[in-house]
Amino acid sequence: MSKVEDFLTAQEEQEIVDAILKAEKNTSGEIRVHLEAHSKLDHYERAQEVFHLLKMDNTKHENGVLIYVAVNDRKFVICGDNGINRVVPPNFWKSTKDVIQEHFKKGSYKDGLVAGILMARTELNSHFPWQSDDTNELSNEISKG
Repeated sequence: MSKVEDFLTAQEEQEIVDAILKAEKNTSGEIRVHLEAHSKLDHYERAQEVFHLLKMDNTKHENGVLIYVAVNDRKFVICGDNGINRVVPPNFWKSTKDVIQEHFKKGSYKDGLVAGILMARTELNSHFPWQSDDTNELSNEISKG
């Protein structure tokens, strides 16, 4: 098995999907988690590329959030689309990254991802509340590359 397959158990993956469903319940925002073994690119550049490949830059309100993890590289990046980046506090992504990183340092990868998802939920709920015509624009499943 690769390190990507070993990174989370099936149960942990389901708990992350459940956290995404919970996070998206009261917002038009979209949250995705993407795992891959390694990136030859700068990790932020690769996260931006994955953001585009997952069509996260095509949401109606430009409010997609991606948590990208390069498992073997022990690196992760949080990317927000233009709509959410315009409204979150200046230190929001750094503080979210810090919370995830504290969990990751302890080997609590699922807990770190869930914590990051729930932090994104707070901002998305505040700035992009759910409307009656909202639809789930993107899959909630963890993508792997």
